[in-house]
Amino acid sequence: MAPADHRITLLGKPGCHLCDDARAVVERVAGELGVAWEERDITASPEDQAEYWEMIPVVLVDGVQHTYWRVDETRLRAALAR
Repeated sequence: MAPADHRITLLGKPGCHLCDDARAVVERVAGELGVAWEERDITASPEDQAEYWEMIPVVLVDGVQHTYWRVDETRLRAALAR
């Protein structure tokens, strides 16, 4: 699978400084590799709040949890290379 065939989802909430840090990494990696990504505000969904509140930011790759709290750029690139 080519990197561009993947999709990244960043789960966070407004005012979260870790989410801002994660967004910068996701934007850079996705932009360089041509990977589509989206950001989802967990405060808009009771289900997302219940599941992810203590873990944000959370990064999903193709709908599967990849990481939370801090995004390691090297690890994210490796996941997208699979």
